[in-house]
Amino acid sequence: MQDSPIFLSLREQHARLRAGTLTATTLAEASIAAYQQRGKHDHAYLTWNGEQALAMAKASDTVLAQGGDVGALMGIAVSIKDIYAVPGLPTYAGSSQRLPKRWESAGPVVSALLKQLPSVMGKTHSVEFAFGGLGTNAHWGTPRNPWDIGQHRVPGGSSSGAGVSLVSGTASLALGTDTAGSVRIPASMTGVAGLKTTAGRWSTQQIVPLSTTLDTPGLLARRVDDLAFAFDALDGQLGDGARGGNDSRIPATPVLADLTFGVPETFFWDDCSPGIAETVRAAIKQLEGAGARIVTLELPGIEEAYSLFKLGGVAAAELAAFLKTELPEMIASLDPNVAARIAAADDMPAWEYVRRRTVLDSLYQSAAARMADVDAVLTPTVAITPPTIQSLQPEGAYSKANMHALRNTVIANFLGLCALTLPVGKDAASMPVGLQVLGGPWQDAKLLAIGQAIENELGTGLDILGHPPML
Repeated sequence: MQDSPIFLSLREQHARLRAGTLTATTLAEASIAAYQQRGKHDHAYLTWNGEQALAMAKASDTVLAQGGDVGALMGIAVSIKDIYAVPGLPTYAGSSQRLPKRWESAGPVVSALLKQLPSVMGKTHSVEFAFGGLGTNAHWGTPRNPWDIGQHRVPGGSSSGAGVSLVSGTASLALGTDTAGSVRIPASMTGVAGLKTTAGRWSTQQIVPLSTTLDTPGLLARRVDDLAFAFDALDGQLGDGARGGNDSRIPATPVLADLTFGVPETFFWDDCSPGIAETVRAAIKQLEGAGARIVTLELPGIEEAYSLFKLGGVAAAELAAFLKTELPEMIASLDPNVAARIAAADDMPAWEYVRRRTVLDSLYQSAAARMADVDAVLTPTVAITPPTIQSLQPEGAYSKANMHALRNTVIANFLGLCALTLPVGKDAASMPVGLQVLGGPWQDAKLLAIGQAIENELGTGLDILGHPPML
């Protein structure tokens, strides 16, 4: 399986497809073979679409053979998180019931993707209504983190099947969403790269909402360069790149010696599982040795942001509003871990919701000003080793681990930043460790260029981690 063309970079796949040395059919067949070998064990997909994807791949090959080209992602094997509406495929949003038919009409992100004729291999598992950072699901089961062959560890959430689909070889690109870390946590925990876009840059229309304030579409792939390739393919149709004077195209990869990175001394490093802080600090030291300037920089409002998050932020209230007005019949069957957080929103008065929104606006402004002092901020992505399913069973264990997993990533959402993560090594439990790179608002393209520079120095996840033991 390690020789599967699915593991080639997206740029290499793109070039070979157009040179005629690789076909979309071959890519789809490789995905299907991986699914047949690993699919039931990894449990990445809620809805598998292999047969239809193969038919689309054959159609793409016909177009390519005739000299046609409808986009950079043509023929690429893609997985889509099951909160995106996708024509012809059911949407459950991680819940026990199929959502109404209106949630099967494509919104802007899926439309921009489908216009390029990728092979959509299926819809990956999500935490119910994307409300959780560990990746568990009481209705459908939890995808298995591929890096532990002996124990069932969580894959990270809420885009819980996305990273697994990449590692197991059934997709080369995955669509996820990020409200408090739901792209970056599964990317970090499964050893791939992930991008959280600036809120408002890409439309969330026809993506089942968790938080209308904080939801952001995002991408997962095996390399930062793959993220950059896919971002370029989609952002021209989706991005508000002109906002703040930013170009929507990714600039040339900078030289590390021309970059200044801010590294906080507090908060992000607290209570990390053994090996996580050490691995990230070693990566930062390597970047400094390659010429990058490292300065101490504390982001403003961190404690205020995290305190607000621990109170529930605005997501619980906004999801409760959506469910009670759009899907009231589904409330009674919610996963207990999700239901408890929804119920807490009933006690929030309107003035408190408005206050929290005001706090977020203030945090956005102060963070944008501070980020102007550096090119990016570097931190550990996730502070904890992916816990085992068994360890989450005692009362209170899930909520504690969930909060800990989300702690470092939620800051980007509450401060209005864009962010990415890339794998930089393994922790003491031999599980992947991610480096989080935070960029200023609307600096998504610049952030990806910076990420490419970092990846060029440190190596890709496949270089650093190899393949997981079960492959």
